[in-house]
Amino acid sequence: MVYRNRFGYLILPALMAVVTIAACARHQPTEDPVPSARTTYEALSDAAPFGDTRTAPPEIVAAGKVLYEGKGRCALCHGISGKGDGPAAHRHPLHPPRDFTNCAFHNERKDGELFWMMKNGIPGTGTQGLIPEVLSVEEGWKVLAYVRTFCTEPQ
Repeated sequence: MVYRNRFGYLILPALMAVVTIAACARHQPTEDPVPSARTTYEALSDAAPFGDTRTAPPEIVAAGKVLYEGKGRCALCHGISGKGDGPAAHRHPLHPPRDFTNCAFHNERKDGELFWMMKNGIPGTGTQGLIPEVLSVEEGWKVLAYVRTFCTEPQ
């Protein structure tokens, strides 16, 4: 009986440490944040007033940069470099801010999907809806045009 109690005192803390380490591992959200009904109908068809965000005019991208770093507060979590290394990134250990320099992310998402995420936020992460509470619709599209510039590989 004494042996079991000592064994339990050793195993329980070790098990708790393993669970804690696994729970704190950094990872991107695995669930699709855009609801499927919305994706198939509206989100995919949403488009910026100036056309594809990947080919936005320089003045749109420049305005998006100002909004990203200022009013939109995006750089606080995603960082000036877009790598998800902003000064507030540590506040989201389970779902760290998205690394916008990852071109695979940009290749997988259409403009409308990304805009939907900016507008509505992403449940279970630190991403909050920004439109219309913080940014106007037009400003949101400008931010997205700037975010697209973080991917520097040809698409």
